[in-house]
Amino acid sequence: MNRKLLVLPALLGVMTPLLTGCGGSGGGSGGGKAIVVGTTDSIELTKDNPAPLDPATSYDSATWNIFYNTFQMLLTYQRGSTTPSPDAAKDCHYTDVSVLTYQCTMREDQKFSNGDPLTAQDVKFSIDRMQKINWAAGPASLISGVKSVDAPDDKTVVFHLKAPDATFPAKLATPAAAIVDKKVYAADKPYNGFHLIGSGPYTLNSFVQGKQGQFSKNSNYSGTLKVNNSAIELKLFADSNKMESALRSGGIDVMARTLSPDQIGHLLSSTDPNVKLTESPGGEARYLFLNTEAPSLKNVAVRRAMAQLIDRQAITRDVYKRTADPLYSVIPQGITTHTNSFFNKYKDPSVPLAKAELRDAGITDKVSLTINYRRDNGGTMNKAEAQAIAAQLNASGLFTVTTKDEQWNTFLKKATQREYDVFALSWLPDFPDPDNYIAPFFDKDNFLNLAYANKTIENQLLPATRKQAERGATTTDFTKVQNMIANDVPMLPLWQGKQYIAARSDITGVEWALNSSTTTQFWELGRGHG
Repeated sequence: MNRKLLVLPALLGVMTPLLTGCGGSGGGSGGGKAIVVGTTDSIELTKDNPAPLDPATSYDSATWNIFYNTFQMLLTYQRGSTTPSPDAAKDCHYTDVSVLTYQCTMREDQKFSNGDPLTAQDVKFSIDRMQKINWAAGPASLISGVKSVDAPDDKTVVFHLKAPDATFPAKLATPAAAIVDKKVYAADKPYNGFHLIGSGPYTLNSFVQGKQGQFSKNSNYSGTLKVNNSAIELKLFADSNKMESALRSGGIDVMARTLSPDQIGHLLSSTDPNVKLTESPGGEARYLFLNTEAPSLKNVAVRRAMAQLIDRQAITRDVYKRTADPLYSVIPQGITTHTNSFFNKYKDPSVPLAKAELRDAGITDKVSLTINYRRDNGGTMNKAEAQAIAAQLNASGLFTVTTKDEQWNTFLKKATQREYDVFALSWLPDFPDPDNYIAPFFDKDNFLNLAYANKTIENQLLPATRKQAERGATTTDFTKVQNMIANDVPMLPLWQGKQYIAARSDITGVEWALNSSTTTQFWELGRGHG
């Protein structure tokens, strides 16, 4: 087994190799047969999710993995860079000292994969459409700060913001700002089915639910990313062990999401010369959200007692076999402004302190709760994790906790409708900034529609941080936010994940293929020799 260890600078969406083995960072051939990428991600077309490949409706790692490879945004992240740079645009900048107007100039003669011209009017259409559809649990909240968009000519697009936002360029580099073809997509309703038309590095030729997606290099792509292969086949597995077997036999070339902790351990200790594992720090954070409107959780003492009891060290040791690290704040380690707010307040797990918290609030009966979690797919450990948390709370004698799983689309719909007391969710950053670990949950119109609302966070602290172009200057305000969350406990941070990707030894560019959101950047992969 060849192993690569990477360091992710401040988790800012790019990877810098620390130690490399066979299959270096050089790009492989752009020709040859398709590189086959395995995944256990599930993308399903259902009644509640009729348009899984429409950027206006889908906001999860599986679909965004496809969007980043097929749609183009005005801005993107270049290899080795920590700030967004132009892609569909050739230049973007703020035009006024108030930082309320952001203007982009488009590249010349751009086209969508179907040959339709791509102009500034398509950008305006895409943003207006995202806000108009405003799909429940969709990504429209990321661009909710846009007051209006103008396209005075084919080359110029102007964004008028409601308030200063230093993170706005990073938001334009996400699929929330994916550029869609105004001739294909309706302005006010989703584009149903497994279809998409974009202008990114790849064209989606076909997609079969539960089986595979076929991608080819988009000959009309004229952005700044270098594409190192001619075709990608995305192969979907329901079982991560079968995915690993396919990698070892040569049936697939790469596998990224999701590997079980046991598999990671086996791969790390393997001596197979044909397979290499790449490991890096990750931006993934796992949270337990608490419905502050639920009768059993309205009293903050109950939520604080839970914070006093949950043993993150045991969870990461016993469930995740040390492939994840305990997390003690909503903002993970490695992200600017992180502070261990929950550990500072609650220290090590303590049944006596939890009991005292409840007793002082006049709560003497056991508190009954249900933890809801997404049904396991592939190598995920959602069930084992939920059962471990339930066991910890029940062992205290203070709680009676059960667990229940849900299919993903149903789970997300019920979560946003506040039907759960407690639910577990993994968060992968849209962009690598502390704002993106706070705003999606605790800003106005947050995408989870949480019952908890903190006006100081919404109206004072978040707006103040967005005025700061130098993100280190936001430390004081983001520390206040983290401390407020630890005090009010609308959620409990559990762990921070590492990232792993395994590949056949003749696949190049693997060390650059994962970004901080665990998106597999298809264009980085090539064929060569170690």
